[in-house]
Amino acid sequence: MSDKLQQVRGRIDALDDQIQSLISERARCAVEVAQIKHDAGDDAQFYRPEREAQVLRRIQAQNQGPLADDEIARLFREIMSACLALEQPLKVAVLGPEGTFTHAAALKHFGHSVRVLPEKNIEAIFRAVESGAAQYGVVPVENSTEGAVNRSLDLFVGSPLQICGEVKLRIRCHLLGDSEKDLAAVTHVYAHEQLLAQCRGWLAAHLPNAAQVAVSSNAEAARQIKGSAHAVAIAGEMAVQRYALKVLAESIEDEAQNTTRFAIIGEQGTHASGCDKTSLLLSAPNRPGALSRLLRPFERCGISLTRIESRPSRRERWDYLFFIDIAGHVDDAKVAEALAELGKESVMVKVLGSYPCAVL
Repeated sequence: MSDKLQQVRGRIDALDDQIQSLISERARCAVEVAQIKHDAGDDAQFYRPEREAQVLRRIQAQNQGPLADDEIARLFREIMSACLALEQPLKVAVLGPEGTFTHAAALKHFGHSVRVLPEKNIEAIFRAVESGAAQYGVVPVENSTEGAVNRSLDLFVGSPLQICGEVKLRIRCHLLGDSEKDLAAVTHVYAHEQLLAQCRGWLAAHLPNAAQVAVSSNAEAARQIKGSAHAVAIAGEMAVQRYALKVLAESIEDEAQNTTRFAIIGEQGTHASGCDKTSLLLSAPNRPGALSRLLRPFERCGISLTRIESRPSRRERWDYLFFIDIAGHVDDAKVAEALAELGKESVMVKVLGSYPCAVL
């Protein structure tokens, strides 16, 4: 071993010692913060999404490489996750079983030091948070290829929960089998209906005769094909590892940038972080020009709309609810002004939540 290599390794060892010491000091500060919050009252909020978003944005802004901004933020996310667990371990409900994209989104947003509670469907995620079994839940709300996840939107109508964060996850769909096999021998493809839709073109070209079986989640699809000689599943990397499956074909999604946006749901609102988004549920009178009048306050106040979706209200035929995302926080003066104007034009205005825009 050369003297130069030994010197570099010695520097690395010294830096590792410093890093470990600083992480330990940060953890001690987290314990101190927990005690201060505890002394302030039993209802103290330990997890602060706006605070974490501000930290991650600052870290990325200061990053000088060679690690990419996302990578340096991911490392700090894990440090914050471990420190938060010393204050109060979080329980987060996700779509189960383990290994779903929702599970992956939860770990991306909260880090690996949370306790993940797999639920059988999206309704169960809402119930777990509403009942207090979990402090937070993660639900898909839209996909860049297939659009809105309607079941999640519908559940927001009657739920008291708020959106307190968002996470965007690049969805890479892999074709999985229990063993290596010729695709000509495949008779059934198991996947969540969203994944079947996102891989529609690939399946038509490579497995045109295989029956497509929609199941509750991609991880459930992976679980069901264990031991099968003729069935395959579409799932992500976590399912490959979790269920010890073989990857028969990688990244079979039709759109190269296929991404799903997930909402973090909880009981408490989120303070402004400086770069926020607000989700609204609106209902307009069923008359000509009603939607146009609903949108005018945003234009007058100079507020950007980032998404608008409509769903049947289920009150009467051809009556709709509108889900709208806007830039800004409800505490911003312009947003408050627009919401006050909306109250004059709409049958209902429900703020689903103001929260930090996705950092990672």
